[in-house]
Amino acid sequence: MSQTKSGIHRLLALLTLFGAALLLGGCGYNGLQSKDEDVKAAWSEVVNQYQRRADLVPNLVNTVKGYATHEEKVLTEVTNARARVGSIQATPELVNDQEAMNKFIAAQRSMTGALSRLMVVSENYPNIKADASFRDLAAQLEGTENRITVARNRYIDAVREYNVQVRSFPGNLTAKMFGMKTKANFSVENEQEISTAPKVDFGPPPAAPAAPTGSAAPSAPAAGGKSP
Repeated sequence: MSQTKSGIHRLLALLTLFGAALLLGGCGYNGLQSKDEDVKAAWSEVVNQYQRRADLVPNLVNTVKGYATHEEKVLTEVTNARARVGSIQATPELVNDQEAMNKFIAAQRSMTGALSRLMVVSENYPNIKADASFRDLAAQLEGTENRITVARNRYIDAVREYNVQVRSFPGNLTAKMFGMKTKANFSVENEQEISTAPKVDFGPPPAAPAAPTGSAAPSAPAAGGKSP
């Protein structure tokens, strides 16, 4: 008899768990968890690409410094911008705090501006552009800026989908029950400002102008100083 009661209790427990699973699934809990993971993955890629850019800065600055020592202001700006970026801990929790997110965006925007000025300065020094190390660093920087743009756009899309579910019925009820709030995102204004990558253009120099036609080159004097 006791074994029969125990079996009934286990069956009721399983039915309760099954019912709870159906209830949570129906109210959007699983969807919220899935979208939350998408946001985390997208944010990780954003941070990874920004870190990749920050890692290029020391070598880039040192290379430019070797040819343009008197461009101290621009070099210092880049170094300081990198320090500000490094002072912000871009943890997954940052996306839950819009104020912290704004500080992160401002630091990255400062870095973008400083790198842009550095690349403009480098255009004035042919020796820098001819340096193989600098050309390689510049190519890596250009590729990284493109990756940042892609990663940031994916993050924006992931957050948008998550926030829509958090605010929509019945997901909003489930989100409130489990303390899930909307995620911080890049604002449209900031997105426009930081979406412009530093210009890195090392195209071939323009061809030298051709010598004017009809102008004969002066002839060399004959041996012995006498003309023929």
